[in-house]
Amino acid sequence: MSGHDHDHHHGHDHGHDHGHDHGHDHGPFQPDIEDRPLTHYQAMTEAVADLLVAKGIVTPAELRKMLEIIDSKSPAAGSKMVARAWTDPGFKQRMLEDVIAAAAELDIDAGGIPIKAIENTEGVHNVVVCTLCSCYPRLLIGLPPDWYKARAYRSRVIREPRAVLKEFGTEIPDDVELRVHDSTADLRYLIIPARPKGTEGWSAEKLEALVTRDTMIGVAVPQP
Repeated sequence: MSGHDHDHHHGHDHGHDHGHDHGHDHGPFQPDIEDRPLTHYQAMTEAVADLLVAKGIVTPAELRKMLEIIDSKSPAAGSKMVARAWTDPGFKQRMLEDVIAAAAELDIDAGGIPIKAIENTEGVHNVVVCTLCSCYPRLLIGLPPDWYKARAYRSRVIREPRAVLKEFGTEIPDDVELRVHDSTADLRYLIIPARPKGTEGWSAEKLEALVTRDTMIGVAVPQP
């Protein structure tokens, strides 16, 4: 595998990965997500949340409201940004330079953690993983799917990305460079997938329907 972009930081966003998003996702079977005790970091997250409430820094209602906001997010914001990038070269350049500022142009709150946009091209395909937990631009593409959090994906996509993507139904030609980017607590990634051929003249709204969560992670490509 070529072009690995690994940033192995240990300060990850471990909060609230349990108890959410238990739908069935396509892709490799992941047996290690459900019905297990809390991990060390999940337990610490619960303890920190309890301490913040006990100290009066936040109220239980405020904490619940923030969780509801996070849980309500969908890939729609990211899809809107990608579709705009496909139709507006200037916006795409600004998005590649600063995702958070570009999001603000569309009245989208991307949060405060840096996000790097990466563009797929004819010669390069990018895929994102968080090798230590599930760091991920949630405000732009919603909650991470179970397979993204599973050890199988986190370890295998580093070693054999083409094989893993093939299990998602995505076959990357051998002459296309495949780059794996390791998301961290300090830097998240958002992929701008290659615009499908045959969509010339489509409106941004119509293009948005082609941009799914998986295309912005890199395990799928848009299909017109």
